[in-house]
Amino acid sequence: MSVKVINKENFNEVLTSDKPVLLDFFATWCGPCRMVSPIVDEIAEEHPEFLVCKIDVDEEPELAAEFDVSSIPTLVVLKEGKVAEVSVGARPKPHILRMLEG
Repeated sequence: MSVKVINKENFNEVLTSDKPVLLDFFATWCGPCRMVSPIVDEIAEEHPEFLVCKIDVDEEPELAAEFDVSSIPTLVVLKEGKVAEVSVGARPKPHILRMLEG
């Protein structure tokens, strides 16, 4: 499964997902975000049991504000529509998988 790009119009799909959801809040100009992006892409391809999403904070500032994103990259895991875990900064793949599985 590929990464889903999220915006205000399709955000409800995230909240109603029966799978654990990974939200990657990023910006195209952010160096650490560019380091995390391929890891997030790999997780999406290798783990169809998760819904993996990216949100560009420059294009979707309202969604970033809704999740209190003040630094990027910020990774948010949602389970049953509720925030289960938040991690700020570049993280290795095993850390991100633990967030989703925990």
